[in-house]
Amino acid sequence: MNVQTFSALAEPNRLAIVDLLLDEPLPVGEIAGKLNLNQPQTSKHLRVLSEAGLVEVQPLANRRIYKLRPEPLQEMDKWLDSHRRMWESRMDRLEGYLNGLKEKNTE
Repeated sequence: MNVQTFSALAEPNRLAIVDLLLDEPLPVGEIAGKLNLNQPQTSKHLRVLSEAGLVEVQPLANRRIYKLRPEPLQEMDKWLDSHRRMWESRMDRLEGYLNGLKEKNTE
């Protein structure tokens, strides 16, 4: 798992940008407007997301359209899935233990 991906997504504005791009590719100005950020600030966040491989740029005339790249998110989901299974197993065991204690206390 790429630590750069987590680092890029740890910042709330960048996570909000990713959420926006889930629906459709957008130009910088539209992203900035929807998030109430200025354009230079938005461009910096997009650069971090691009360096982490989370977004790609598509030039269209004089505009730059940003599009989400699914591969890093799929890789993150795969990594999280292994941890999710481990925690589900532990929670199932805890639930069994607590149910056993509850049964002992009601006897």
